Amino acid sequence: MFSKSRINEPGPKAGAETIPQKAPEPATAKPAFDYVSSAPKAKPPASVLSSDLTITGNVKTSGDIQVEGVVEGDIRAHLLTVGESATIKGEIVADDIVVNGRVIGRVRGLKVRLTSTARVEGDIIHKTIAIESGAHFEGSVQRQEDPLATGAPKPAIAPSASPGK
Repeated sequence: MFSKSRINEPGPKAGAETIPQKAPEPATAKPAFDYVSSAPKAKPPASVLSSDLTITGNVKTSGDIQVEGVVEGDIRAHLLTVGESATIKGEIVADDIVVNGRVIGRVRGLKVRLTSTARVEGDIIHKTIAIESGAHFEGSVQRQEDPLATGAPKPAIAPSASPGK
């Protein structure tokens, strides 16, 4: 009649070589070295303040932030992106700043970039700056080696006292 086939049975197949199995190591054995990943840690995504959001107050993060709405207050971040529809009324401070929208207030950053859609009304203190053709800017620009320092910028020329008549 019918005989049972050994094709689907576990274990070595008929005619196949048998490979000796290594005995499992005891549970107390430790690896010869501890593995430490050299791959960089995944960077969290930027926080996004959506276009229908209005914030009154200061915003501070050590990460990245993208503003699409309205912020009435100061913002401090690592990377700050001001969206085309965004308006910020206050000082912005970040390592990297990309302005696509409107900023009314002082801008302080190591790298500041005003795109062609940017509108900035205020002073910019930077280490490096890029202003694209078409950007609107009203204010002064000052280069500093450390624009993120917490003090107020030093005036370039100190006013001299004139004697009264």
